[in-house]
Amino acid sequence: MEIVILSKKNRTVRRSYDKQRYKLRHLVENAFLHLKRWRGIATKYAKNTASFLAAVQIKCITLWANIS
Repeated sequence: MEIVILSKKNRTVRRSYDKQRYKLRHLVENAFLHLKRWRGIATKYAKNTASFLAAVQIKCITLWANIS
């Protein structure tokens, strides 16, 4: 395991971290945030797995294409 999160500013001994991994982690966390904010996914409106997966894929495509 490696450290990905920044250490606090008031910490006396700073930890080193990988900036590229931190940026990717932030990107993934924001993607999940956007998915959770979409009502159809947050409430699991689709009853079967295929419909739910399709809704997640549609939302990911709109995020990627910067549509919304």
